[in-house]
Amino acid sequence: MNIKEKIEDLIKLMLSGKQMDAFEKYYHEDVVMQENSKPPMVGKSANREREIQGMQMIETFHGAEVKAVAVGDNVTMVEWEFDVTYKGAPRMKMCQVAVQKWKDGQIIHERFYYSTN
Repeated sequence: MNIKEKIEDLIKLMLSGKQMDAFEKYYHEDVVMQENSKPPMVGKSANREREIQGMQMIETFHGAEVKAVAVGDNVTMVEWEFDVTYKGAPRMKMCQVAVQKWKDGQIIHERFYYSTN
């Protein structure tokens, strides 16, 4: 599979509720993930735990939509809109752009850009 096919499959897995399957399949052991300007988290194990903790904070997942996808030379970008209710918080729609850099057919670096307002 080329990178375009891989990001399309990753999106399909995410939209079908298989976030951790997508993570295990497409994320490199040495992946670095970063939220906006926060310090990056290094390694698949640490990021797996962060992903699990993030999902546990969600009370109700109402849906997600992909607004745009861009594929370049070993880089992809996905614009997402999420509709979620976090535990102890009101329902909200969140827009974010995820930028993925690929190495050896897997994501080696991913950074999320979103408004914190």
